[in-house]
Amino acid sequence: MDVTITGRRIQVTDSFREQVAKKMAELDSRVDKVIRAEVQAQAEPRGSGEAVRVEITLIGKGPVVRAEALAEDKSQAFDEAFDHLKTRLRKAQDRRRTHRNLRRVGFVEQTGEAAPVPARTEPSVAVKKVGGLEIQGDGPMVVREKLFWSTPLTLAQALDEMELVGHDFFLYVDADTMLPSVVYRRKAYDYGVIHLKVTE
Repeated sequence: MDVTITGRRIQVTDSFREQVAKKMAELDSRVDKVIRAEVQAQAEPRGSGEAVRVEITLIGKGPVVRAEALAEDKSQAFDEAFDHLKTRLRKAQDRRRTHRNLRRVGFVEQTGEAAPVPARTEPSVAVKKVGGLEIQGDGPMVVREKLFWSTPLTLAQALDEMELVGHDFFLYVDADTMLPSVVYRRKAYDYGVIHLKVTE
């Protein structure tokens, strides 16, 4: 497994690189089909001081696995993120034992489309185009676009991939109905599913 370590607004020391290499080597023997691991440390303002956010992403032939943590220093944040990652992998492994029909699949599309914003007619306000939308002035809207290739998934596979990325929802194409669908986490470990049927 190739491990890439980057720092944003923070220096990546040799001791931190050694810590990451040692932990990731421990993980390498237990995770199959992972080609590359990306570890990013980023300094963030926090109250009167500063904290460090570390994000670990595993990329390979199977689904993307991601975990992150925020702590006072990068070593502590990495250890916490690594623990989250191991927990996520363990849960996914348990789910695969329960659902024998699961198979690893490629990257899943996770995109959100916002409704178009009606344009104002005030000539003095600057208009920007972001993600195909026209935004007036410095409005609070933030648009982030992501495009991933997807293959149809069963509900069990979608739940598995949602757990691996650590999100509360997951967008996928249902393998049985071929409808765009979202599975989401509810209270008390329950899940909900929304299917989108397009009318002509």
